Amino acid sequence: MGFSVSGSAAIVFVGIFLAFSSAYTASANGFERVTDAKSAVNEEALERQNTAFTLTNATYDAGTDTLTVEAVNEGTTTLDVDAVDLLVDNAYRDDFTVRRAGGDNSTSLWLPGERLHLEVTATSQPDRIKLVTGPGVAATEVL
Repeated sequence: MGFSVSGSAAIVFVGIFLAFSSAYTASANGFERVTDAKSAVNEEALERQNTAFTLTNATYDAGTDTLTVEAVNEGTTTLDVDAVDLLVDNAYRDDFTVRRAGGDNSTSLWLPGERLHLEVTATSQPDRIKLVTGPGVAATEVL
């Protein structure tokens, strides 16, 4: 065997090594992303399982055109009030004001066991309201 055969074999082996290292890096990064995504999905599912709330009262005051919705966080998850959505007769309402019974109104956290009061202006008595939390847990009340 001459130098040309040894040299070409060395070049082929170096090329195979570089190709393998590139393929390994790409597949390792892809596997890591899939693993991270699976753990994020599992964390979100656990948060959804630990989230529970009840609509305790929904009243409409025709004198002041005010709809008041009360809910209690009965789960073990601390919820974000900014992520709470209110639907009144299938219309999205984001103009509600929030009060907490005996709680701190300066924070956006809705702690377990805490009662939340939402007030929104409505021109007529709604038939149905729906409250949806950040993790996607919802409750519906028919008035």
